[in-house]
Amino acid sequence: MTETQKFIPVAEPLLIGNESKYVNDCINSGWVSSLGKYVRDFEQQFAGYCGGKYGVATFNGTVAIHLLAATLGIGPGDEVIMPSLTYVATANGIRYTGATPVFVESETETWNIDPATVEQAITPRTKAIMAVHLYGHPANMDALRAIADAHNLWLLEDAAEAHGATCNGRRVGALGDASIFSFYGNKIITTGEGGIIVTNNQAWAERAYFLENQGRYNTDPYFHPEIAYNYRMTNIQAAIGLAQLEKIDHMLAIRQKNAAHYNQRLAEVPGLTLPPQAGWATNVYWMYSVLVQDEFGPTRDELRAQLRQAGIDSRPFFYPVHTLPMYNTGQSLPVAEDLGRRGINLPSGATLTPDQVDYICDTLISIHKAY
Repeated sequence: MTETQKFIPVAEPLLIGNESKYVNDCINSGWVSSLGKYVRDFEQQFAGYCGGKYGVATFNGTVAIHLLAATLGIGPGDEVIMPSLTYVATANGIRYTGATPVFVESETETWNIDPATVEQAITPRTKAIMAVHLYGHPANMDALRAIADAHNLWLLEDAAEAHGATCNGRRVGALGDASIFSFYGNKIITTGEGGIIVTNNQAWAERAYFLENQGRYNTDPYFHPEIAYNYRMTNIQAAIGLAQLEKIDHMLAIRQKNAAHYNQRLAEVPGLTLPPQAGWATNVYWMYSVLVQDEFGPTRDELRAQLRQAGIDSRPFFYPVHTLPMYNTGQSLPVAEDLGRRGINLPSGATLTPDQVDYICDTLISIHKAY
């Protein structure tokens, strides 16, 4: 069986650096839980990579959203505006506080939150705008910043899928007032599970650390003045993350090269809309995402089934959150709904080889021609 005939997953981690060395150091030292040098080193270095001053590492990306909202005092009666086309965790992390996610439309150009619809959704209860950098392409942060400043709102970033992406030459993560990232196993860099808050606000960072650490101060560790959480990242997770961060430029270069390869092979295939790439942005292609138009032949779901038969994994786009049972608002958001119905994520991980990209493209072209 050749390499391209093996099952090709959507993404898998590339562990080629100091991961084993650092994890073994944790084990040998005995510091395997949330205390240990790797947590602080990873927080500082990842925040610095984004252009931020402070990082607060968490057990996963979802709790990072909740912890950020709790840190800001967002709660019942408050509203946070966000795109409907996002992973459900964006809404869940806000809802855990009792606040209300308010869903708005996506842009056709970038597939991200549409600033024009954000302005229309602001009410006296709005506390923040949550931008989501979908599938690796950044949202239009300059336009969102202007709106947030005009209405005295916090601008937050869900950058879970966009490590290293840039907006007008600046990396996401420090473009708003605070951001969160995920380090799940399929992300650009991973800690297995894991997340982080990045901010330039020292008071927020200290508050987030207090809340994630059972609401205690290091000077008096068993006095707990508030109900809080245990959202801490472990030293082992951080050790993996630090090793991954050392290789992030290499990880990003692989994705950029594979995306260019995909683009070259699929540019002339009728009925496939290729990923966005705005002139002011750098798309890091966490997922290589395309839209399946009617002209292609099979529907998105029919295509996924045929790819699976050929040993190629894929993922559909997220359901727009406003269509899910617990958040069903009855809204009509036609752009988000159309993207959610037509979008497919092709294999995109840093372990993907050029031969595998060719095999995937050959398969897509053959499926189209068969119709």
